[in-house]
Amino acid sequence: MATMRSLRRFNPITLAIGALFCIGIVVFLFSTSSQDAASSRLRKASAASNPLSPPTSPFRKSSSNPDGKRIPPPVVHYYLNNITSSASPVANRETILILTPLARFYQEYWDNLLKLSYPHELITLAFIIPKNKEGNAATAALQAQIQKTQTAGPEKKRFASIIIERQDFDPPLISQDEAERHKMDNQKIRRAAMSRARNSLLFTTLGPSTSWVLWLDSDIVETPPSLIEDLASHDKPIIVPNCFQRFYDPKLKAHSERPYDFNSWKDSSRAQELGAQMGPEEILLEGYAEMATYRTLMAYLHEPNGDVNAEVDLDGVGGTALMVKADVHRDGAMFPPFPFYHLIETEGFARMARRLGWSSTGLPNYKVYHYNE
Repeated sequence: MATMRSLRRFNPITLAIGALFCIGIVVFLFSTSSQDAASSRLRKASAASNPLSPPTSPFRKSSSNPDGKRIPPPVVHYYLNNITSSASPVANRETILILTPLARFYQEYWDNLLKLSYPHELITLAFIIPKNKEGNAATAALQAQIQKTQTAGPEKKRFASIIIERQDFDPPLISQDEAERHKMDNQKIRRAAMSRARNSLLFTTLGPSTSWVLWLDSDIVETPPSLIEDLASHDKPIIVPNCFQRFYDPKLKAHSERPYDFNSWKDSSRAQELGAQMGPEEILLEGYAEMATYRTLMAYLHEPNGDVNAEVDLDGVGGTALMVKADVHRDGAMFPPFPFYHLIETEGFARMARRLGWSSTGLPNYKVYHYNE
């Protein structure tokens, strides 16, 4: 009986399996370590050595000269023709600039950012926040999460750099409640202010090595982790997913979802007629019964079991989640804070981009989700 136990203990198959298991653990530990080391080397290599370096480069304080004077900024040559914005951004190590106008801080928004599968060392975050009481609270909450992520969190979760800006003008609306924000009478002044904020953020953060700009509203709390890779894979200059909102339907007594962003559309002859009758300072608005444009809204083109890669051409785009090749912005496409062909903000941006030769594309079956107040 003792002989049988000894044979089982030293069975060659068992020994082989055990050896393979140990080898697997060693390979896993060393491969993870090498990946982290490579990521760390990349971060250090791309780090800025002077405060005057591009804002999208992570800044680390360098040692001063022995005499105490700061080392002068380096002269750097950037070859913009070598910057790619391709369907394979990870393989090409393309840098992403995520821009967020932020009036309120939602923890779900930050948690969703951390879940993005795109290499975080290639992502720069930038925020612009109003200078009011609510903005102060949002800034404090944001800084707390940045501190937690960028210093205490694992290095692979840390972003290349993070920029916080404060608006140099007062917000036009005192309240940021959803009902107040979406009143028709408030749209022109609200969206003009949003345009100014977006432009300020864009013009001060777009770096010479940025490949893509992802506009992501602070109340977008749920996206696929592969959002950046998925949108870039279409290789379109401007691309926008469909924005929905989860809610509890009291009639059905069940959780459901509904379209949220109605600013992504294909134009109609009726809208063009309305625009032709307007004065130079008037704007067309979407989603209001008082101004029926009969445009084709991407929000209503969604098919429950449709192909998530299905594309539609658009004339107007929303900004809740908007992916733009950096060259579109470099060519001069911005967010008009004034009526531009009777359009403003993101819809005006799409028209301006089209005038510059860039088209807009929508993904009606690819959804991101807005916070439900």
